[in-house]
Amino acid sequence: MSTGQLSAVRQRNNVTVSGNPAGRPLVFAHGFGCSSEMWHLVAPRFEEDYLVVTFDHVGAGASDLDAYDRGKYDSLHGYADDILEILDDLDLTDVVFVGHSVSAMMGVLAATRQPGRFGALVLVGPSPRYVNTDAYTGGFEQDDIDSLLDALDANYLGWSEAMAPVIMGNPTQPQLGESLTASFCSTDPTIARHFARVTFLSDNRRDLPLVTTPTLVVQCKEDVIAPLPVGQYVHESIPNSTLVVLDATGHCPNLSAPDELTAEIQAFLR
Repeated sequence: MSTGQLSAVRQRNNVTVSGNPAGRPLVFAHGFGCSSEMWHLVAPRFEEDYLVVTFDHVGAGASDLDAYDRGKYDSLHGYADDILEILDDLDLTDVVFVGHSVSAMMGVLAATRQPGRFGALVLVGPSPRYVNTDAYTGGFEQDDIDSLLDALDANYLGWSEAMAPVIMGNPTQPQLGESLTASFCSTDPTIARHFARVTFLSDNRRDLPLVTTPTLVVQCKEDVIAPLPVGQYVHESIPNSTLVVLDATGHCPNLSAPDELTAEIQAFLR
């Protein structure tokens, strides 16, 4: 791959590389409405021993908004394509992929397609399907998701201000909810609405048993977006995975419980 193409991939996804050049690659991926800034309390703690990579999904953060293609990003596979292109671009193998929220399923898709690239998966607050079925608890009824998406379509900024503190789930630390609100509100509303539909209507349950990469599933004890039964389902569906339940609340332990999350990732990698 030429230098120009390398540059294009990194610019498209605002890829940042730091840490130990000789270390094992540790790639951090953010969730819906967020950016690589979501990892600023966690990623630097690994820089002494690991090659740390952060990036923004196209449409988020400082990514190239002109690269947003509704057709490509009409499923999570489009984002998995980008992840694999970044790893190829940087010539990384034995990658530890740390995916928060919807990025967890992107990592699952990428790792099942090119398992040789990945050495470990860390899935933080993952959900393969948000909607309940007769035999599966996702946390939401279809009507709940429809209402959520309708509200988001009608007034994205208002929805962000109302929902971000609920998603963060730490009312005694209102600054955390405010931080997530600011992140949501800095996202292009048109792209955010499309990404929300792709996220909340996805169903990746059948992909979980295909994972052959050693996997850590990290779950908060209370999470309105991905409740405990979802984390247990992911753990039971991925062969030989490990489940850790943090003594933390909300959907964003990378902001609300960075010490605990860091410790669990370090313990798993040891």
